[in-house]
Amino acid sequence: MAAKGKLRWAMLALVFGATTLNYIDRAALGIMQPVLARAMQWTAQDYANINFWFQVGYAIGYALQGRLMDSLGVRRGFALAVLVWSLAAAAHGFAAGVAGFMVCRFVLGFAEAGNYPGCVKTTRLWFPVSERALAVGIFNAGTNVGAMLTPIMIPFILAVWGWQPVFFVIGALGIAWLAAWWKHYHDPDAHPRMSAGELAHIRSTVEPAAARVPYRQVLRMRALWTFAIGHMLTAPVFWFYLYWLPPYLNQQFHLGISVAELGAPLIVIYLMADVGSIIGGALSSFMVKRGMDAVRARLLSMLLCALCLLPVVFVSSASGVWLATAYISIAIAAHQAWTANIWSLAIDMTPKEAVASVFGLGGMCSAIGGMFMTQLVGWVLTRSGNNYTLLFTMIPAAYFIALAWMFAMYPRRS
Repeated sequence: MAAKGKLRWAMLALVFGATTLNYIDRAALGIMQPVLARAMQWTAQDYANINFWFQVGYAIGYALQGRLMDSLGVRRGFALAVLVWSLAAAAHGFAAGVAGFMVCRFVLGFAEAGNYPGCVKTTRLWFPVSERALAVGIFNAGTNVGAMLTPIMIPFILAVWGWQPVFFVIGALGIAWLAAWWKHYHDPDAHPRMSAGELAHIRSTVEPAAARVPYRQVLRMRALWTFAIGHMLTAPVFWFYLYWLPPYLNQQFHLGISVAELGAPLIVIYLMADVGSIIGGALSSFMVKRGMDAVRARLLSMLLCALCLLPVVFVSSASGVWLATAYISIAIAAHQAWTANIWSLAIDMTPKEAVASVFGLGGMCSAIGGMFMTQLVGWVLTRSGNNYTLLFTMIPAAYFIALAWMFAMYPRRS
């Protein structure tokens, strides 16, 4: 039997890198929120509105770019998305007020929405079902690596050059990744370094190409609505962590913007999120390799994740920053394990010709949920004097509601 080869893992490394950059772009604003709020006199509602317009762009971009990945192919579609989001990230350095940041965040959100449809389609093309959840867990770990690197990188750039160059550096990193992607990525059948053994391994559970699936047929797929509603209920929780954890820790425990103060808890939190992402993907992949149906393995893994989320309700009563960090770390690790499995669930239920379209529409629903989450958080904090207790208490319920929906709705094989 021919050796399987490792080229698929190199392709996964490329999408891992894109996801890392994607989240450096997003997390930068949350880290710099105290600095920018003082410089531009932002209120909590101003900050919420800026993030709201990112979500608007993200929602629109998700639906369009999911279809784009299926139409143009992942090589060209991903390259276009990264080019636009890198330019949009750099443009933040020229913004002079709330309106300017709203415009930049809208364009950034629209372009960054291409990341996950591109990652998921790449995974669908390159990995058989027994490896998919692990592959998804690994590339999704890039979200946490990006969020972890940001509080390390930004204080240094702020101290040396100020806040505008932060955005210029982030944009330049995206252009560097784009050059590597264009040079090294090809689909499996067209890759010049693909071995016969590895191609056979990939095709062991990846069906051959079929006709393009019409959009109206995608909209009628039960798999779409199983995924979309479940994702809409739970994905906004990560936006809450990304946008509001730095301000929460800054306010609750009086932490400064430095690696030693604000950076250290965030690094621990996102390191644990990485662990959760990979373990969550590995768990259901292990179940599949032992003979369990893939969809049931994903759902069982998500039930375990939902149970692990329960301690987050104690965050607001934590007596110190490190106890709060422990509660949040467990919750965000469970969330990322959940995400690895819900994305794998979408891949398993969907033909590869429609997977980016399904993921794009599901992502649009999650972004709409994020829009409402952002406004809800701004409203609650404005009217409660920046009290986060209600927000942390609401989080676990979303996962159990989503799990009940997906269990009832997922398409059964006859």
